[in-house]
Amino acid sequence: MASSPAFVHALALDFAGEVFGESDDGYDAARQVWNGAIDRRPSVIARCRAPSDVAAAIRVAREHDLLIAVRGGGHSVAGYAVCDGGMVIDLSAMTGSRVDPGRATIRVQGGCLNADLDREAQALGLVTTSGIVSHTGVAGLTLGGGLGHLMRRFGLSIDNLLCCDVVTADGEFVVASEQENPDLFWALRGGGGNFGVVTSFEFQLHPLGPAVLAGMLVWTIDHASAVVTALRVLAEEAPDELGVMANLRLAPPLPTIPDALHGRPIIALVVTYAGNPRAGSEQIDRLRATLPPPAVDTVTTRPYSAHQRFLDAAFPHGRHYYWRSHKLGPLDDAVTTVLLDNVDTISSPMSSIAIFTQGGAVARVPDAATAYPHRNARHDINIVASWLPDDPDPLRHREWVRAFFTALEPYSLGLYVNFASDDPADRIRGAAYGPEKWRRLTELKHVYDPANVFRYNANIPPA
Repeated sequence: MASSPAFVHALALDFAGEVFGESDDGYDAARQVWNGAIDRRPSVIARCRAPSDVAAAIRVAREHDLLIAVRGGGHSVAGYAVCDGGMVIDLSAMTGSRVDPGRATIRVQGGCLNADLDREAQALGLVTTSGIVSHTGVAGLTLGGGLGHLMRRFGLSIDNLLCCDVVTADGEFVVASEQENPDLFWALRGGGGNFGVVTSFEFQLHPLGPAVLAGMLVWTIDHASAVVTALRVLAEEAPDELGVMANLRLAPPLPTIPDALHGRPIIALVVTYAGNPRAGSEQIDRLRATLPPPAVDTVTTRPYSAHQRFLDAAFPHGRHYYWRSHKLGPLDDAVTTVLLDNVDTISSPMSSIAIFTQGGAVARVPDAATAYPHRNARHDINIVASWLPDDPDPLRHREWVRAFFTALEPYSLGLYVNFASDDPADRIRGAAYGPEKWRRLTELKHVYDPANVFRYNANIPPA
């Protein structure tokens, strides 16, 4: 430790967790994040064990003028969980949780993953909206809004958020809820990590489980127009209990996929019925009746937690990722044409196009209630390029995403901030929030972080 910078020593003096300088064992492992394309070298990593560690890390970073990156699950595609030359405030060791059965709530610390939340809630047959990949961090998912399989029934993650414990830029410990610091609570629900480090979240839980009717229906791409039309109808008419997302990609070599399909373009619907399985079977049978027989049909009653892990294998740690995103209205013929044209040009067998379906409980929350915008959108499309670290020409995958993104721009309603990649500041301002929410967010940023300490993110600068 003798050769470490002074700020490493200063932090270690008042810190219960682990401190990693660049010369320390474990440093290289500690700086790795989900997106293997991100290779950054912070000057110090502060792996916190308690809110007091977070406050100490902020204090030292400010005293030594260090850029701060905040790591929850480390799942940001843009790599905001790790920075070059600054300090990473790492919450990954803060994974405690507690369910209150009487109130049907769960409190989770800022380093918890979706899997942690789901496991503890499901032990009592309870759920809340918590994303579609189990190794995503609860913190990042929630602060941006929180899309998930259950959102049409129970709303976004933020719609189930009851309160947060926050360490602000000046090291103050505050509670944010509808009753305490309600303006901060408003901003945290969609404003990302701009207003402080959230060290714990309390969510409302709902009865569901332990089994749920869910799975995947797959067709060859020649049936894509019919499937997209069916999805358009579902977005308008399906009951709240039916969550559905589409996925277009090249068929992966999985046991559930027939060999004859491997490497061929496909379209899939991932369905989740958050209600009585018998009623769900009737709904999904009606969907099947409107479409050609699928090549793959895995819909069955299964443990909810297993369904939450269903897509994990498609997004493993260490693979390289790049994506761009749009909020969309109804999937009309023009949008469908763009989708099909760009599936034909897909550059990697690991890439995919995910189309989330909003509506239901998401759309019924008043737009002004939270910082999250675009509740009137029907869909959110995420164009995901994925490739192996040794790919000789990674640029072609990024170019595929950018061309696809550009082709969809005329139909865009905005941006989901959690899907921001290298989106410029003016798109964060305009597409992610719009003028009224942006004005309020920048004013609140001036109150809670006037020096823009938390700027390494999809940044909202102070007014």
